Amino acid sequence: MCTTSLKSRSDDVDRALAVCAALVGDDDDMVEKGLSWALRVQSTQDPLAVAAFLDDHGEALAARVRREEENKLRTGLKNPRGGQL
Repeated sequence: MCTTSLKSRSDDVDRALAVCAALVGDDDDMVEKGLSWALRVQSTQDPLAVAAFLDDHGEALAARVRREEENKLRTGLKNPRGGQL
């Protein structure tokens, strides 16, 4: 996954989410990390689009990716600590 383009064009949420959708189900550790990162970046641009992406692809996403994205949407943090949940 090339995240440079996603980072430099983070305003193009639809394009970024299309790339993410193509990677759903790939269980390579680095792909999962990149997918999680890309979704977190997009959640700052369009949280509703990322929430819809999670609804559409949630079951096929790695548990780590789902957890990190749900945390980011709910708390603004990838891994909330303590009483922030």
